Amino acid sequence: MAIGEWFTRFAKATARASGHPVTFGLAIFLIFVWAVSGPLFHFSDTWQLVINTGTTVITFLMVFLIQNTQNRDSVAMQIKLDELLRAVKGAHTALADLEDLTEAELDEFKARYVRLAEAAKANPEDDGDGEEDESS
Repeated sequence: MAIGEWFTRFAKATARASGHPVTFGLAIFLIFVWAVSGPLFHFSDTWQLVINTGTTVITFLMVFLIQNTQNRDSVAMQIKLDELLRAVKGAHTALADLEDLTEAELDEFKARYVRLAEAAKANPEDDGDGEEDESS
């Protein structure tokens, strides 16, 4: 198994586990145990360092796992949206690769669709396809 495939499986499993209510309960329990143990360790610097180090390491690692999950979800969503654009008659398939455009190109598309939205508000009977509404 390739390292990328292994990491993807690991990231998926970790994301599922970390989002589970039992995991949240376990985290609350560990914090409770740490807090209750404070008097035993006289609230020492080492006692504080344990929770600080633990939470920092977990947070650091979770950032990478969350980013991996979001990247995969984003790519999957783009593919699904691209398929919908392709399947809908009259859809502007040029929009299928917007995520690859520059900021300036995206601003041009946005301005175009703002104008279309304003025109639609001005003429609610127009469905935006350039043809007259058959019900009129």
